[in-house]
Amino acid sequence: MTAFIEDLGNLVILTGRVILGLFTAPHLFKLSMEQMWRIGVGSFGVSAVTAMFVGMTFTVQIMKEFLRFGAGQLIGGVVGLAMWRELGPLLTGVVIAGRVGAAISAELGTMKVTEQVEALEAMSQDPVEYLVVPRVLAATVMVPILVGMADIIGFLSGYMVVAFSGKINPYTFFDSADSMLKTWDVTGGVIKAAFFGFLVGLISTYMGLKAKGGAKGVGEMTTHAVVVSLIAVFVVNYFLSIMLF
Repeated sequence: MTAFIEDLGNLVILTGRVILGLFTAPHLFKLSMEQMWRIGVGSFGVSAVTAMFVGMTFTVQIMKEFLRFGAGQLIGGVVGLAMWRELGPLLTGVVIAGRVGAAISAELGTMKVTEQVEALEAMSQDPVEYLVVPRVLAATVMVPILVGMADIIGFLSGYMVVAFSGKINPYTFFDSADSMLKTWDVTGGVIKAAFFGFLVGLISTYMGLKAKGGAKGVGEMTTHAVVVSLIAVFVVNYFLSIMLF
């Protein structure tokens, strides 16, 4: 319990230093652009595949039940609401926590145990401004973009299932989505994504800089980073869902 409280306090302090670093970090644009490429472009493929098959599977599951109750005209709206409000942001957050969170934690952990972080400090460079801020900023910016693309891919994948089934008029699918989806449903999902990106970036960098004890310590901190990031995403998703929708 003591370790949890200590980590929570350190994360709060790190959050404050990251926010301050957004205004004081040197070469922030260049460093952030490099991380945005790694996080955004590097994660697009796995995010797209995940969204595609989740959208298709979800549509298959609800289509049978909705048709049984004569509510086939609602399928497009339900798929749209599910993808934009929950499935798109949540599953992309999970993918980012697993892929990007592990990569960031392992990278910074290796730098920590090989004393590269201490070398930065010896050159009067703040490790938080140089290593943490660009990664947190990049994750916060790129995850909403990935979520937007995942939402579109997942929704269109659901449309393909409906179109190939021949049981529902494809026009009805889009008409239902147009009538049920509101601007705030899309905006709320993007807000969730920004929170998820910030959390994954913050937790992963913190765990990486906490690593010690050589390769074993790096591996342990990488595992902790992924697990804690996933738990944080699920917990924050619940409270954001209550507040936003």
